[in-house]
Parts: sequence; structure tokens; C-alpha cells
Amino acid sequence: MKKSPVFLLFMVFALGLVVACGSPSSDQVVIEEEASTAVEPSLTFLWETAADLITNESVHFEPSNGKIYVANIEGGPAEKDGVGSISIISRDGEIVEREWVKGLHAPKGMTVMDGKLYVTDVDVLVEVDLASGEILNRYEVENAQFLNDADTDGKRVYFSDMRAGRILYFENGAIRVFTDNQPNINGLRVGPDGVLYGLDAEGLKMYRSDGTFELLNDVVTGGDGLILLDENTFLATRWKGEIYLIRDGKETLLLDTSAEESNTADVGFIPGENIVLVPTFFKNKVVAYRLDYRF
Repeated sequence: MKKSPVFLLFMVFALGLVVACGSPSSDQVVIEEEASTAVEPSLTFLWETAADLITNESVHFEPSNGKIYVANIEGGPAEKDGVGSISIISRDGEIVEREWVKGLHAPKGMTVMDGKLYVTDVDVLVEVDLASGEILNRYEVENAQFLNDADTDGKRVYFSDMRAGRILYFENGAIRVFTDNQPNINGLRVGPDGVLYGLDAEGLKMYRSDGTFELLNDVVTGGDGLILLDENTFLATRWKGEIYLIRDGKETLLLDTSAEESNTADVGFIPGENIVLVPTFFKNKVVAYRLDYRF
């Protein structure tokens, strides 16, 4: 039987309605694909160095030359004994130069500004030529008790005095106090926008330019190393063997090696490759993990 034009028009309309209702929009497809890529954060073991980095406290990956620097205390953490050193290791865990810099006391935090490596060393800030490893200057810090971590915004070198509860900064050859009354302040990190973050006995803090702060997380207290992944996401360690990912103020425990007595001190990070470089302190080696996370 021949169909009327009205009937045929109706069938075309109905078919179009079914297709429209039954197929997801392009926006829906994108959302579903994005959701499917989200994974729970985790750390996967990659490699470890030989146990020859005696009492290694901090690791710094330097983007300008691709090298990895390791600060070795070697003696007592607060002793001025002259046995501390800085090593260079490769990206696959080989010790390239065991004593690239020697004659330090108890080196800890490291950062690079204007071709110089700045290292905290008990009560002085040591300035090292990045090209040669030559010690250029030792800046004494008045009333220093236990200098620890360091980072830079490109103009200032910020560093913490854990026992004094102070954050200080070095600029144009002078050292000044940024803020005090920060109990057991340790890990520091400067964001790309120049905002300073820190870990102390009260938790993870974001500092304002006047030294006041906002508390971002009050669970990961007494932290050690700090890495900024983005403005809302951090890696934070506790020395006893814990590594946390903190996102939007919520913490997730990624690693706990405290039972093995393998410490997690001032970690380094290779961006782009998402490699976390963990100084194990008394285990005398650096351990590398790949960080897997997508949100």
C-alpha cells in the first residue's frame, strides 16, 4: 500500500527523536572519558641507589641541568664536624659523584637560584657554584639553631630554622626573618605564583606576604619534605616513613615504610616524569617511585 506524504514525514520525525534521545551528546562523551581516566593516587617502586649515601637527608632535582643532588649529613644532624657532603646521582640510581661538594657539616635543604646551589648547614647558608661545585660563600645566620629546608621564588631563598620556629630568607646578600612562631617548621615550597607553603607541627600552611598563614591541612602534622604538584595538590612526608598526597585539604597515605625503619625525609621530584626521589636517612640510599595520579 502506498504511504501518504504525511505518514512518511511523521516516520522521519519519529526516527530522529529516537536517535536524539538514545545517543549521548558530545559533552556527555567527554565527561565519561574524563571520568574513566581518574585513578587513585599510588607510588610504584622504580629503583634505589647503593647504600653509600650516608645519612642522606634531602634530594633536589635541578631542571636547568637535569642533575639530581643529594645532601649527606654523615655525622650528627646538628654537629659542626666537617664531614657532610653533597652527591650527584643519575636518573637510574647510579652514584655519579659521591663527594661533589665536601667539607660541610650537616647539610639539609637545597635550592638553586642564579646559577648557585644554596644549602642549609646547621647555622649557615652555604652558596655553591652550580657549574663547578666550588663553595663561594657561607652566610652566617644570627641565632640559628637548626636550619632545615630551602626553596626559592627566583629572587629570594627561603629557608626554615626548625628549632627556632622561624622562616627566613636570603636576598641581595642579606638574611632576614620572614615569620616566626611556626612550631617545628620544616618543609618549604614556593609556588609558581610566588606563594610560600610550609609544613610544621600544626600541619600544611599557605603563607601570605606579611607572614600570616592559612592552615590547609591539620592532619599531616610534623611534616618533613614538601612538593607542590599544583595549587591544590601536594606531596608531604613525615620523616618516620610516611608519604601523603594532599588535595583540596584532604590527605591520602601513599606510602608507609616506618615498619622497615626506612625514613622519608626531604623528598625531590622530577616533573613531567612524576618521579618521587626519597632520601631514606639511616638506610643510606635514595629510593625512586613513580607517582600515578589523575583527577
